[in-house]
Amino acid sequence: TAAMAAALRAPGVRFQWRIRAAAGGARGAAAGRQGYDLLVIGGGSGGLACAKEAAQLGKKVAVVDYVEPSPRGTRWGLGGTCVNVGCIPKKLMHQAALLGGMIRDAPHYGWEVPPLVPHDWRKMAEAVQNHVKSLNWGHRVQLQDRKVKYFNIKASFVNEHMVCGVTKDGKETLLSAEHIVIATGGRPRYPTHIEGALEYGITSDDIFWLKESPGKTLVVGASYVALECAGFLTGLGLDATVMVRSIPLRGFDQQMSSLVTEYMASHGTRFLRGCTPSRVGRLPDGQLQVTWEDLASGKKDVGTFDTVLWAIGRVPETRSLHLENAGVNTHPNSQKILVDAGEATSVPHIYAIGDVAEGRPELTPPAVMAGKLLARRLCGQSSDLMDYDNVPTTVFTPLEYGCVGLSEEEAVARHGEEHVEVYHAYYKPLEFTVAERDASQCYIKMVCLREPPQLVLGLHFLGPNAGEVTQGFALGIKCGASYAQVMRTLGIHPTCAEEVAKLRITKRSGLDPTVTGCG
Repeated sequence: TAAMAAALRAPGVRFQWRIRAAAGGARGAAAGRQGYDLLVIGGGSGGLACAKEAAQLGKKVAVVDYVEPSPRGTRWGLGGTCVNVGCIPKKLMHQAALLGGMIRDAPHYGWEVPPLVPHDWRKMAEAVQNHVKSLNWGHRVQLQDRKVKYFNIKASFVNEHMVCGVTKDGKETLLSAEHIVIATGGRPRYPTHIEGALEYGITSDDIFWLKESPGKTLVVGASYVALECAGFLTGLGLDATVMVRSIPLRGFDQQMSSLVTEYMASHGTRFLRGCTPSRVGRLPDGQLQVTWEDLASGKKDVGTFDTVLWAIGRVPETRSLHLENAGVNTHPNSQKILVDAGEATSVPHIYAIGDVAEGRPELTPPAVMAGKLLARRLCGQSSDLMDYDNVPTTVFTPLEYGCVGLSEEEAVARHGEEHVEVYHAYYKPLEFTVAERDASQCYIKMVCLREPPQLVLGLHFLGPNAGEVTQGFALGIKCGASYAQVMRTLGIHPTCAEEVAKLRITKRSGLDPTVTGCG
């Protein structure tokens, strides 16, 4: 009944691990099936965290994971998007690009470096891929150590307690479980309505596994994935162009977004704004010819590239799960799985965590924590729910952008302009001075409630090592820090992070927010 379902979802419920005796439930399954306390579908960050935690708490756990090769044929191992085709290889390639910048800075600091230092894509890619493979192996070992059974099979629901898994050879395995967690994540979206998009384009599923340099690249999209990829390609000395249909970094603070793209444009990344591609074709010399339209004028244009990278968003991996067989509901538009505050779906003993769940941030740390907390609740160890407020994140563009809490737009929409105070500053990192680097876009803003003690609603930091800076302040904001408390915090000198503790000028004042000197 609905009342029973609601009771099951209530925080603090101590779940009992018992097989439901209902007809058609796991008991009535075909012979040869294997039964578990918990079955996790998806071996990414969230799924693995949930499985390992439940196993450590004494439950019989299985993980099923299967990577469908990308349209280009790219495949990878256990660990999900983050490990294989996301955060990890992205950060390493971003680091490779930053090193290029440091080599250019080096002569200013007395290092005698040859004027042209070439970059070897193949060498970098091999090193990055070897690291990723070591992580795949590490995940396999960890599951073994925790006595979690791992199946490399493609899963789909038979009923609400049973899953059928198919190996790449077509062999079927039936698995049943008292509780099931769906953690299948998402994959890059292809614009299939565009001629040649699928045949000739690649996505973030492929870029990190290319053996050869992508050469002159068109990145279509303005998500953080698009900007990060275009940023490191430019930093590695490649010709990169970003085609933006509407606004960059949708969902992020738009002033910060403008500064991110401004920095990229002034450091060699080309931007085609208000444009959308209509066709991709291959020329006799192997290059790709892209036709696009300027949305404002309706004028068509053409360009040639070695690689076209689609970064126009992601789609959840729900279509092949046959969720209807289990009665699990999805959002009609996004196709993501609808969940409540306890990660439960429309079927009380089936849960969804991470990128596949509707309304959840598509980030690794929330998925990991949600998975661990869910396992603890299912084992009766805790009643704590995942808190999705004030999730910190960083966009690893050439000039990094770290943020936590509300954007200025969100704060104004929620509290009204007259109740919001924004403190801000343009600053120059000390490292930029001797190297004569441009710091025009190094900027910080803190969004606060106007009424004393001025609760901090959001922090936005654009500059070197933004993730390292934002992480510490995320704790303060989580603990309910006020502007008054931040002002009583001593900075560490000389750092970029100390500029946060020195924010004195409000936007409302109209004064120049440029930092001068050490004061």
